[in-house]
Amino acid sequence: MAGTVAERDALQKIEDGHLNNSLGSPVQADVYFPRLIVPFCGHIKGGMRPGKKILVMGIVDLNPERLWHSLTCGESEDPPADVAIELKAVFTERQFVRNSCVAGEWGEEQSSIPYFPFIPDQPFRVEILCEHPRFRIFVDGHQLFDFYHRIETLSAIDTIKINGDLQLTKLG
Repeated sequence: MAGTVAERDALQKIEDGHLNNSLGSPVQADVYFPRLIVPFCGHIKGGMRPGKKILVMGIVDLNPERLWHSLTCGESEDPPADVAIELKAVFTERQFVRNSCVAGEWGEEQSSIPYFPFIPDQPFRVEILCEHPRFRIFVDGHQLFDFYHRIETLSAIDTIKINGDLQLTKLG
């Protein structure tokens, strides 16, 4: 095996899949995510906090029905982890719906948007900026909406899940 010890260790971790579950800076993302597979589940190092931003870049499939991103408090399925925010793009209705689930109860769904930002077979860039009272959601550099926190302990929000009709190209 060629390369430095660090390169060999990184390659081994990639092969073992250990680093497929951690988010880092965009530079780290290029190293740690050689293949971003959908559905994707990754760990947010240190959890969320005011000032922290999650970047999701991808390409919408040619004939999409929906795609979604969730920030959750862990990966548990049984009992289900709390969902701090779920962003779901529904192409048939041209809606970008958001909601949260706390202690097994889904809150009030929000769906008003100034425009539907996703186009089939085109790239997109979603940024989820955590601020003290809310998440600010940007798509392709334009602020689309705010979603006020329903989970009080931001650091507990430590997992990102991505699924649907898309190809992931970058995560950071």
